[in-house]
Amino acid sequence: MSDLWNERSGGMAEEWSCQGCNQGMVLESPTVGVLGKMMRLGSHLSPSRTECYITSDMFYVEVHLDKAGQLVDVKVAHHGENPASCPELVQHLRDKNFDEFSKHLKGLVNLYKLPGDNKLKTKMYLALQSLELDLTKMMHMFRIAMNASTVETILHGGVGLLTARSGGHLVSLQCYVSPYDIFEEGSGMPLNFTDANIPRTLGVSVLVTVEGTSSVYKLPIAPLITGSHPVDNKGTPSFSSVTNSNCVDLPACFFLKMNHPMPFSLSFVQKMGNITGIPVFESAPTLSSLYELIIKSQLREEGCVSPGLDKSMRFYACLPGQQHCYYLNGDAPVQDGRSLQGALVHKIPFRHPAQVPTLLDIIRHQAAYNTLIGSCVKKTNIKEDTPALLQFEVCPLTDSSFSVSFQHPVNESLVCVVMEVIDSRQVACKLYKGLSDALICTDDFITKVVQRCMSIPVTMRAIRCKAETIQADTPALSLIAETVEIMVKRNLPPTSSPGYLGIGTGADGSNPIGLPGVSGGTTSTGSNSVVGVGGSGSFQGPITSFNINRTSQGGSSMDSVGHVGGQQQSMQQQPQLQSHSSDDFNKVTQNPILTSLLKITGSVGSSPPPQPHQTPPPTTSPASNTKNHPMLMNLLKDNPSQEFALYGGSPLDRQNSSGSPRTDSQGQSCSGTKGKKK
Repeated sequence: MSDLWNERSGGMAEEWSCQGCNQGMVLESPTVGVLGKMMRLGSHLSPSRTECYITSDMFYVEVHLDKAGQLVDVKVAHHGENPASCPELVQHLRDKNFDEFSKHLKGLVNLYKLPGDNKLKTKMYLALQSLELDLTKMMHMFRIAMNASTVETILHGGVGLLTARSGGHLVSLQCYVSPYDIFEEGSGMPLNFTDANIPRTLGVSVLVTVEGTSSVYKLPIAPLITGSHPVDNKGTPSFSSVTNSNCVDLPACFFLKMNHPMPFSLSFVQKMGNITGIPVFESAPTLSSLYELIIKSQLREEGCVSPGLDKSMRFYACLPGQQHCYYLNGDAPVQDGRSLQGALVHKIPFRHPAQVPTLLDIIRHQAAYNTLIGSCVKKTNIKEDTPALLQFEVCPLTDSSFSVSFQHPVNESLVCVVMEVIDSRQVACKLYKGLSDALICTDDFITKVVQRCMSIPVTMRAIRCKAETIQADTPALSLIAETVEIMVKRNLPPTSSPGYLGIGTGADGSNPIGLPGVSGGTTSTGSNSVVGVGGSGSFQGPITSFNINRTSQGGSSMDSVGHVGGQQQSMQQQPQLQSHSSDDFNKVTQNPILTSLLKITGSVGSSPPPQPHQTPPPTTSPASNTKNHPMLMNLLKDNPSQEFALYGGSPLDRQNSSGSPRTDSQGQSCSGTKGKKK
């Protein structure tokens, strides 16, 4: 706009400023007319030369001065309305911010770039005005019902945070911010955002407008929300039916215009079209690799004017104590041998206010996915041969999930974390590793870190730091695994323990739990067999299989021990002896971390029964090995230590406490704190 101003006004901005200074006036009224003429608008002065009018067929702007030439007020009047004061325009003129004042005039002109005569344009303006009233009421009903703060309104509100139309600036709906937008860099403290001080350009937002279309749609010309009482506890309003009395057919529809063109996957574009019944694109869009679009968009945010893609698709991240290299394999086939496709979306058509919340949820969902992938994209340059450079590969799986593969921190094997963006508030993570690989961390730990920071590099650093913490206790963990393996191979539990998984005799050689096949015990049904265990009075054969099956449901996972024949119910009904040891033992088998350490893969074989002179290992039971080990005892506690609850709660919350990778600082150890940009 500044170039256009200098070209068409011949430096009028400088003349205006100088005249104002020399005469002690904020502006010369005739110069306001020059701004109007630049927009092909009419202008004239009042006889008293204290009012300047910028006019069009559909609106006009009044600039009021006092007799000394000082600015008093700026008012805007739309067709058929009384003039209303616009404080924003007043401030722009007082600050001599002529570029912004010109942008407002341009916005007013664009608002009426509609097909048809003035009567038809007036109906379209009434439709937009009715929509704005409904959206404003929807936001207030949500905030009252949920007692929502500014950030909560942005992230969870049906219409986000609404900023009313002012001058030539359209209604804005802020609908998504990342954790890095709402926390102070360096200190990691949450920023105290309110409706008054939150930047309107922060995060993802859309503008609400009406535009002409080649098809005719029925649009409301009166507010559709009836009453002020919501239909549920989330503040959802009820809408009146669409009739000929409150709607008219117009060659136009409403649009949500993105503040910046945003990459969407093809399936998400189709979802939005299915919701509204209007195609997002009037003609078939040009499709590209979604990952390429996300990378270009992220590089623009990083300050690259015309970002070019590195063909290697490798990006680097410097984190406290670690340096990462990320290869974004966006060309990997996801279905039918094709890569994940997407398109840049500039605006989304719709025709009813009730469609806005669903559309914003899809926008938030895509924004969350883009934020995670974009967290790997940096302008940082690191040499490939840098010592201890950690390599990662990010590969799409579906339109809402991807995998991050990397070398196991301890073993020379490949491990993989699959992240599924369920919606903008939930990311489910699952770690895949070899059965014989050393323990890294739990799925729940990864999920909490991701939801806290929405950053792949920070999450990968947290995983490695967690693995190093666990590996510091490897000697004790290895002793447990080794002891259990010897027990299984010899088919003998320790003589002084209740037996692994409750299989075995008591300290006095009796069979306290009534296990069939041990010391001649039988069940009430006369059966004396257990899966993999001989059926006579002593163990007659090897345990042929011992499986720990992993099942998942609804994005959560749990470890469960394989079935132990048909006697499980009978075994559970027997009285338990040595209750203290049994409690710890049960916690071992129920704890995902410790259970994974006790996995024995494949068949053990047909080892002969132990000879009488052989003695079992000195360790009494898997649980008893943990008694003198603080870390393992902590895992057995009914209430785990704070470390495992560090990232708990809503994605909106963040603990500013030790060990949070969300607040790690440069140069500190893995357990340090401080905010680091992605």
